[in-house]
Amino acid sequence: MKESDIPGKSSLLMGKVALVTGASQGIGRAIAIAFQREGAQVVVHYKGSENRKDAENLKVELERLGDTSPLLVQGDVTIEDDVKKAVDSVMDKIGRIDILVNNAGVLSQYEVHKMPVDEWDRIIGTNLRSVFLFTRLVVPGMIERKWGRIINIASQLGQIGGEEMAHYSASKAGIIGFTKSIARELGKHNITANCIAPGPIETDMLKEETDEWRNSKLSELPLKRFGYPEEVAPTAVLLASDPRGNLYTGQTLGPNSGDVML
Repeated sequence: MKESDIPGKSSLLMGKVALVTGASQGIGRAIAIAFQREGAQVVVHYKGSENRKDAENLKVELERLGDTSPLLVQGDVTIEDDVKKAVDSVMDKIGRIDILVNNAGVLSQYEVHKMPVDEWDRIIGTNLRSVFLFTRLVVPGMIERKWGRIINIASQLGQIGGEEMAHYSASKAGIIGFTKSIARELGKHNITANCIAPGPIETDMLKEETDEWRNSKLSELPLKRFGYPEEVAPTAVLLASDPRGNLYTGQTLGPNSGDVML
């Protein structure tokens, strides 16, 4: 699916400000584009100079698609000061964050007995610690305004596990548990918190897999194909919107080609 195949802009998120972490490429990029099409003012978060060109290209694309001007913010999601600077920048320039999408993530593969401790810490820090850091800073404003949407990008591997991916699976399972907890905690403030747990998606992460792995995994999937980032984005729009009330909270929705069936 190409971006040109996505329906034209509408207004489900009109007037909302949405911060998407790790938005310069992949699923984050697709969600940012979908939100812009729905009328949101999008804040594109990216890590560092190696991602700046992709982030700037996305900014141009968003400006073409919508009436609001996107904002770029930079920082390492594992560093508390960087996260605070990013959130403070949004608050200084726009004044609020209505929708938070914790999307930034990394992946690697190690057998558990060969996994360096530093690599465990890197994956947990990027994938799970970052979700906590952004959420704790954004939630107070949502509580004050009595409205908020928190969408955390997990993975089907957080539900079923993955060989040579104990660190990644643990981080994504942690996201699911964290999300259920804050959903219970924040519901009284009209704030919802949900997960999206995609299956294998055609991103740079998947490109690193071998043909043998791809063919084996495809044979397991009922739909017999991997997804595209643009096929994940509509789930984020659903969870972010508020058409006469949104009853989803504490849920994990799975665009995963049938890899997980609950």
